Amino acid sequence: MRLARIVALLGIVCVPLSTMAPPQRPEIYSVALVRLRVTNLEVSRPFYANTLGLPQGNQGCFSPQGTVVCFFIGHTQQVELISDAASGGGLEALGFRVSDAATMRKYLVAHGMKCGEVTKSNSGDDVVEVRDPENHRILLLSHKGGIAGSLPPSLISTRIIHAGFVVPDRTAEDHFYKDVLGFHVYWHGGRKDDETSWVDMQVADGTDWIEYMLNVPASADHHTLGVMNHIALGVPDIKAAREQLLKNGWTGSEQPKIGRDGKWQLNLYDPDDTRVEFMEFTPTQKPCCSEYTGPHPGPRQ
Repeated sequence: MRLARIVALLGIVCVPLSTMAPPQRPEIYSVALVRLRVTNLEVSRPFYANTLGLPQGNQGCFSPQGTVVCFFIGHTQQVELISDAASGGGLEALGFRVSDAATMRKYLVAHGMKCGEVTKSNSGDDVVEVRDPENHRILLLSHKGGIAGSLPPSLISTRIIHAGFVVPDRTAEDHFYKDVLGFHVYWHGGRKDDETSWVDMQVADGTDWIEYMLNVPASADHHTLGVMNHIALGVPDIKAAREQLLKNGWTGSEQPKIGRDGKWQLNLYDPDDTRVEFMEFTPTQKPCCSEYTGPHPGPRQ
């Protein structure tokens, strides 16, 4: 009673934790990494190192040395390869740059998400991990600075602009990416004007996006899954990108084409049939199906 009287006299108000306002969502700027499963690292390595011209290294690598192979796209993004002989390829993890990983963890917990503690990555970033509804590992990393040094002339792109993956349940994915993380629809379309097979979900505070690949049957074969589960590297000029691929030793015959989104693109496939899409940053013609609702990306040095 005495304590209650003191509290009343001082005007102290005790608010139960359950009624406190949840923390604000930290900003989510960009894709930081895409981690792909490969059946054989030594078979896959030449495709990423030589054909795509990506520099390999451990400096700035988000993952512990020895568990993955890291290739850098510009100074602040990377593609990681993790050996998984039984997987046949595909997406294992996505990483996003955020303004504050510790606050992001509090925000996720407040929204009922199960996530790990904040840890330090091999590159010194604070990182918190959560799983999306498709059980992909989602790494949310505070930016501490990219790798140092100049980029090689064989590097065709300095920017991962999106990653795509099969989505059987759009409602579940929307709850995670849209309702919790604040992503929004950048563009959507399909092979027919009245069909939605692809939904581009742009990060909350930047121009990169993820792409839901919808209407994929559960019985889809290995090649179809490789087409759907993909990464996209942005370029200012698709024809110049193809010329550099040829200089890097690529022997493919595919020609660039304009996609349904109005952007020039060129598709390659790694040894596990995972698609690597080169895409121009901006459309050259009106897209089908819907208008763009956000700013387009550009090169990042």
